[in-house]
Amino acid sequence: MKHPQLAPTHGPSGPLPDIMKPGLSAVFCGLNPGLRAAASGHHFAGHGNRFWRVIHLAGITDRELEPVDDRQLLSYGYGLTTAVSRPTASAAALSHNEYVDASVRLIIKLERFHPACVAFLGKAAYAAMTSQRVVPWGPQRRRMGGARVWVLPNPSGRNRAFSLAGLVDAYGEFRASVESQIRYGESPQCAEVDSLK
Repeated sequence: MKHPQLAPTHGPSGPLPDIMKPGLSAVFCGLNPGLRAAASGHHFAGHGNRFWRVIHLAGITDRELEPVDDRQLLSYGYGLTTAVSRPTASAAALSHNEYVDASVRLIIKLERFHPACVAFLGKAAYAAMTSQRVVPWGPQRRRMGGARVWVLPNPSGRNRAFSLAGLVDAYGEFRASVESQIRYGESPQCAEVDSLK
């Protein structure tokens, strides 16, 4: 299948560049770039964002990477993208329609790079893209662009619902599932029921 050309995804204070390559174990999908991340050109660069600490403590990386090192995540078999490319001071500024419109672009990326799994960081984007009113944490029954789907808590410091320990537990469970899938094949809890293409 020939995919349409994707528009450039970088620029000063603009959309962040995707950090992806073919055949990754998983891709983390943030909601959208924060203003600090967009200005720096690096993912999860906002003050108080716990992403890099969480993935280290969860065993995904062997050291705590800095935002400037975000491309090094590829060496661990993981990538980064955002659901919506428009930078905002808060994800609350995004509309439901922006998430829905972004779903086609995200599916194109997933079909192009074929990661085994995509992990949404927060429920908002996945809920809007799938028209689901109730989205559980963890593995989902649908695939997106051929990839298994997980929904993880947003690591933003503004997310007071999850402590650092709670985030580490959730991301650690995700890491264990990814490693199990690589070692033993398809996980039954992520079996395909419906597919978004």
